[in-house]
Amino acid sequence: MDNVVKSPPKHTSSIIDKPLDRPTREEAEEAVRTLIRWAGDDPDREGLLDTPKRVTKAFKEFYAGYKDDPRDVLNKVFAEVEGYDDIVLVRDIPFYSHCEHHMVPFFGMVHIGYYPAKGVVGLSKLARLVEVYARRLQTQETMTAQIALALQDCLDPRGVAVMIEAEHMCMSMRGVQKAGALTLTTQFMGAFKDDPAEQVRFLTLLRQGKA
Repeated sequence: MDNVVKSPPKHTSSIIDKPLDRPTREEAEEAVRTLIRWAGDDPDREGLLDTPKRVTKAFKEFYAGYKDDPRDVLNKVFAEVEGYDDIVLVRDIPFYSHCEHHMVPFFGMVHIGYYPAKGVVGLSKLARLVEVYARRLQTQETMTAQIALALQDCLDPRGVAVMIEAEHMCMSMRGVQKAGALTLTTQFMGAFKDDPAEQVRFLTLLRQGKA
């Protein structure tokens, strides 16, 4: 598939529309020390001496999505697909994110389907798109909409369907403490939004082969 079309960017953004005055690494490490004291422990004891450095390093990995632009992930569309115009579905894409309300993890699976119009993207790009948005402070509802909108903007498909199933640690390990409860969110655009039968097809394909 050598026919590559660059998709023009529309209004898909990298979420941060204005520059942030980011603290230094030293300031971030001192903030971690403050939180350790707030939790009731001594940041100067042996086991915690390097914790601020480890936490700031982990934050760079957890929230790497802020430096990524979804348009860069979806910038190559392969138009030469031998006339294929049926649904493309990738299910069970695992993700780990952090709730923006309590900064504790939520995790689960993302399922993505779309009807190509101008072409398709590499399947790994869909998983990469999920990572862009998962590695930010998030809500599940926002993340679902962001993934769908990015696909709609960059691929201009005939329809987009996104479903996320996730367990939230802010519900499992704190608050009501109901471990195992799953939250399900969906976002339908184009053909999937206009035709309930397409939604049924998407959901049916997701469940095929599952107990």
